[in-house]
Amino acid sequence: MAFTPLHDRVLVRRTEGEEKTAGGLIIPDAAKEKPAEGEIISVGEGARKDSGELVPMAVKAGDKVLFGKWSGTEITIDGEELLMMKESDIMGILS
Repeated sequence: MAFTPLHDRVLVRRTEGEEKTAGGLIIPDAAKEKPAEGEIISVGEGARKDSGELVPMAVKAGDKVLFGKWSGTEITIDGEELLMMKESDIMGILS
């Protein structure tokens, strides 16, 4: 992908939501919630302090992460819908 976020921003691809409930019921597309987890595609170089010192990113490309339900801005790159968000919108890394 020929896109690199600036500063402390990350580019995230949402993972697909569950097709069935725990009880086995199939969830129709209209009723599905967008998942709040995804895979980081690309990261910026990091934020800068007032002194100009670079604060490195805590996440890297390939990390599986959880983020807030309303986090990020939806963008389309090469026909794929992705999320652009600040690193601070990410709640944690899944291992």
